Amino acid sequence: MSSSDPIRRVPGVPSTLRWAGYVTAVQGALGLIVAVVLVIREMAGHHEAAISGYGTAAWFAAIGGGVFAGGLALTRGRRWGRGVSLMAQILLLPVAYTLITGSGLPLIGVPVAIVALAVLVLLFAPASLTWLNADDLPPDA
Repeated sequence: MSSSDPIRRVPGVPSTLRWAGYVTAVQGALGLIVAVVLVIREMAGHHEAAISGYGTAAWFAAIGGGVFAGGLALTRGRRWGRGVSLMAQILLLPVAYTLITGSGLPLIGVPVAIVALAVLVLLFAPASLTWLNADDLPPDA
């Protein structure tokens, strides 16, 4: 196929975006797991005075499901997955900061911050941006 042919191949998704998608999907899966744990705790009779276990589980299921879907979309070359992944990482940074400084849980907060920053680096890597800005990708990519 020469460069003058009207039929072009869609370039493959770069590994930087695939890895960002995998990590984002894992983050979403963790949110879904938290939702299941909250439902099980509530069904077992553990009730919080200040929050609803079922309501919190629904929130984690909605957010975790969306992040999971965005991560999978990114691994499959869907451009919209980058926005979901980007927002998830940006929202995780203040959570990590609070875990490190306010909650006294740096053993959890530091890894959360490192992972969020690493995914941001992958999302803004030159290979990722070049692929995302390509004119020859299909409209649903």
